[in-house]
Amino acid sequence: MIELKTPGELAAMRAAGQVVATALATMREAAGVGVSLLALDAVAQDVLVEHRAKSSFLDYLPSFAPTPFPAVICASVNEVIVHGIPDRTRLRDGDLVSLDFAAIVDGWHADSAISFTVGAPRAADTALIETTDLALRTAISLAVPGGRLGDLSNAITQVARGAGYGMQGDFGGHGIGRAMHEAPFVPNSGRPGRGLRLRTGMVLAIEPMLHHGGDDYAVGEDGWALHTTDRRRAAHAEHSVAITDDGPVVLTELQGASTL
Repeated sequence: MIELKTPGELAAMRAAGQVVATALATMREAAGVGVSLLALDAVAQDVLVEHRAKSSFLDYLPSFAPTPFPAVICASVNEVIVHGIPDRTRLRDGDLVSLDFAAIVDGWHADSAISFTVGAPRAADTALIETTDLALRTAISLAVPGGRLGDLSNAITQVARGAGYGMQGDFGGHGIGRAMHEAPFVPNSGRPGRGLRLRTGMVLAIEPMLHHGGDDYAVGEDGWALHTTDRRRAAHAEHSVAITDDGPVVLTELQGASTL
């Protein structure tokens, strides 16, 4: 069942989205050569405490995972696509980092992810990150009443394939609201004009995941992290987006910023 949110509920979700955006911006500023992934998790924990928010990720146990998630962020480095568990690993010059974070404020969730490099970037990684961000922005622009879910999915596919990137098809975006994962599933590939019709009040977490090389991936030994089988690098971008009569509203960007 898809829950349509009222304007008041969207305002509550925006409050959660501001916490998420603040945490991601703070972590990105703190990230650098020699900084551990656990240190970035601690930064996010401090933001949660400061804003009296709760983590959506900590102790989350989906059906595919063998154990509850043990941290408040997903920290995926280089060939890890998503769901990386932060540990004592210290970032090195040129690493490609994807940070995924979600928070709960007054019972409402918001979810977002960013990718960036630390130290001296590789041109190929910069292009990958920019294309992943473009795929997200393009999909967001189509999140309008009367559109189809396949429009968003196809937009991501077209941007990714047009640039020659791989993408895994089993994981994707999702509805979000009172629960972190709600209906519908938002795949990163699809056919335009097909699928669920988009309605005012829907909120979707849209999240393209692109990588150099082929589409194949594997699950790590921890049962959480997905990594490319050819060990080539990946990027991840995500926003929680409300579908409104006035167009898409990105709930997880800092107020005053513009995604489109």
